[in-house]
Amino acid sequence: MFFTNIKLAKKYNYLNEKFLKAYDWLESHDLNSLPAGKYEIDGGDVFANLQEYTTLPVDEKKFEAHDKFFDIQYLIEGVEFFGICDREGLKVKEAKPEKDVLFFEKDVKFYEMPKEYGYVILNPGDFIVVAPEDAHMPGCCMDKPASAKKAVIKVRV
Repeated sequence: MFFTNIKLAKKYNYLNEKFLKAYDWLESHDLNSLPAGKYEIDGGDVFANLQEYTTLPVDEKKFEAHDKFFDIQYLIEGVEFFGICDREGLKVKEAKPEKDVLFFEKDVKFYEMPKEYGYVILNPGDFIVVAPEDAHMPGCCMDKPASAKKAVIKVRV
């Protein structure tokens, strides 16, 4: 699985050496047996964060984006609804530059989704590459919260 806009496909090389190291790492490790935590792949340029969590309803999640890193979000266990949209025009609610993350506006009582957003359903072995121009809403449940395990590979721009 791969999802992007043609403008970004020409801007970034999704098969450059850093991405290939990430894909090789995913294929060469028994991710089911690795515990949650951070794993270095190529110094500070490529690393993995293994996460174990409970998926949540869409109305409890919010869109986020990163400026310095791509995400390769690879599902190991469970099933996940994964929202995606262009971050242009979204209003930043909270910025954490030290963690390279922006969270976008969401009213607790009423949340209007971006006018145009899509989603994919991730099953074990599926992944999606998220560029800095993309806002994404990971960790959403399908019908009810359930446990999941994921590797989020960070690839420096």
